[in-house]
Amino acid sequence: MNQKKIQLSDNQLKKTSNFMDWGKPHIYSKDFSVFYGSNEAIKQVHIKIPEKKVTAIIGPSGCGKSTFLRAINRMNDLIMGCYIKGKIFFDDEEIYGQYADPVLLRKRVGMVFQKPNPFPKSIFDNVAYGPKLHTSKRKSELYETVKRSLNRAALWDEVKERLNNNALSLSGGQQQRLCIARALAVDPEILLMDEPTSALDPRATGLIEDLIGELRGNYTIIIVTHNMQQAARVSDYTAFFYEGVLIEFAPTSELFTTPKEKKTEEYITGRFG
Repeated sequence: MNQKKIQLSDNQLKKTSNFMDWGKPHIYSKDFSVFYGSNEAIKQVHIKIPEKKVTAIIGPSGCGKSTFLRAINRMNDLIMGCYIKGKIFFDDEEIYGQYADPVLLRKRVGMVFQKPNPFPKSIFDNVAYGPKLHTSKRKSELYETVKRSLNRAALWDEVKERLNNNALSLSGGQQQRLCIARALAVDPEILLMDEPTSALDPRATGLIEDLIGELRGNYTIIIVTHNMQQAARVSDYTAFFYEGVLIEFAPTSELFTTPKEKKTEEYITGRFG
């Protein structure tokens, strides 16, 4: 079904900009757009994402959620024909600035993908991979880093006796927690999660959601999800995207109970999507 394109006025853009004082912003974008060739997938997004909070990004398929998430650690650089306009900042540093280093950026901004993607290596080597790449830690230090990261990912007790086993022998939920441990092992400041539970069963989903709750306050977490109930359960703030436009951004409790925009209300009440 063809849907009318959304055109927001400057006043409407300001309403979605999150210029309220919700704490120190960790990610801040201004007039930020992402293009795939001539297709503008993200349209002049203004947003301030608070530090050490959980922010959910919701919206129907194809609305730009994952594109915006990948832009934060420049994963879109790997897509031919993809380019950006406007600016996006990590603290006070411009992510796409002339002197920005994508490798160092990805160390500070970890990412967990929709499907678990452990390396075909041992459990230990999966978690130790990043620290080996970025540091010169001794083996004893690596062991402590692996143990700490697996503990943070609520996986240590389940795998501590089989660290040399192939990671592919783990269940899907365990593999996803291993991927979270791998991301945490390089001590990132931000953790991006792109539909991290969509391929998991309800029990594994619950464990991941519990883990997000435990990590809250220590990391800035940004999670893309199709599941509005999940967004309501795990996030402090929610951003609603539609056709590449940020329609509304607010504390989660407010957005789900008293949305300011009609399109937000239509989406969360199931009228489309």
